[in-house]
Amino acid sequence: MSRKAAETTHRLVSSPGGRIHLVEQGAGPLVLLVHGFPESWYSWRHQLPALAAAGYRAVAVDVRGYGRSSRPAATEAYRMLDLVADNAAVVHALGEESAVVVGHDWGATIAANSALLRPDVFRAVGLLSVPYTPRGGPRPSDVFAGMGGDEEFYVSYFQEPGRAEAEIEPDVRGWLAGFYAALSADTMPPPGAPDPHFVGEGQTLRDRFPPGRLPGWLSERDLDVYAGEFERTGVTGALNRYRNMDRDWEDLAAFDGAPISQPSLFVGGGLDASTTWLADAIEAYPVTLPGLVSSHVLDGCGHWIQQERPDEVNHLLVEWLTAL
Repeated sequence: MSRKAAETTHRLVSSPGGRIHLVEQGAGPLVLLVHGFPESWYSWRHQLPALAAAGYRAVAVDVRGYGRSSRPAATEAYRMLDLVADNAAVVHALGEESAVVVGHDWGATIAANSALLRPDVFRAVGLLSVPYTPRGGPRPSDVFAGMGGDEEFYVSYFQEPGRAEAEIEPDVRGWLAGFYAALSADTMPPPGAPDPHFVGEGQTLRDRFPPGRLPGWLSERDLDVYAGEFERTGVTGALNRYRNMDRDWEDLAAFDGAPISQPSLFVGGGLDASTTWLADAIEAYPVTLPGLVSSHVLDGCGHWIQQERPDEVNHLLVEWLTAL
């Protein structure tokens, strides 16, 4: 690996919301990496050097509301249109005209909408864990409210400002450890156990997190990095993404059912609810992602796919990027 590829640079660039913190490694065509909840640029720590070694300029951002990026006070400042504008601003601030965008979890949805809304900037899109589902159907809050019967779906639980914060912020490190474990292949609750995606009456999400050990992909030091950021910033900026789903549904009405035509990649985990619940979305890819190059579901893998299976994900990303 060249010295240039080995160097990692942190910087702040201007964006519509103020500033975006990013971490950059390598030289070559730009690949923008967008994380999900509750993570940071650090969730791409295994991909940055691999992509740099393969000849790419890999850039992982802290999404608006996270880490060292700006955290606007208004809840509505976290709508999808704003996050897409941030991504485009990062590309241009780096002196580039276009980029490949790759996202995980919420980052996958942000990446998909970046490709959909700004095809002039984003020439290809990679989606990890969360399949592309075009805008449509009933209002999202109505859909989520109807899930779970007597239990409350976690997305609904996150809607009221301050409610989830009151659960998480008194013990950020412990909550994150439990949340990561609940969705990891080697520590998730066994089949038949209460689903950690739902909240029982009078309970919290944490009540269903598995106790004890960390998942194999997460060291104590890794957890310290994540917890340190959220202890400093709080979690409101991160949770505000969930609180804009109805606004997104309204904002994107003109794109109802719209396909993404750029070359695309999907990689999901076989044990991830995002993959199993949205199996129909994956089956619809010939219509919704007509530019799909390849789609993969990794057996025995949970939700934190690029951290649980970094070597496999790196191989698939580099193979796909090379084919572009």
